[in-house]
Amino acid sequence: MGRGRQKAKATKQARDMKYFSPATDLSALERELAGNSGSSHDDDQYIDYADKYADYVKESEEDDDPRTQG
Repeated sequence: MGRGRQKAKATKQARDMKYFSPATDLSALERELAGNSGSSHDDDQYIDYADKYADYVKESEEDDDPRTQG
């Protein structure tokens, strides 16, 4: 017994969260989406590693192939 008040509170909280609309800072969103077009990409620092370990990836993909396992 006593679940009615608890359920009503949970329903009210769920409804409040569903229809809550925070103020959106559109200028900040525009700045974030525009980004820095002149800066280097973060993946550039991993190019050397990708070349170095590419052979290991190919071998592990072949080992994981279920068609070759009997």
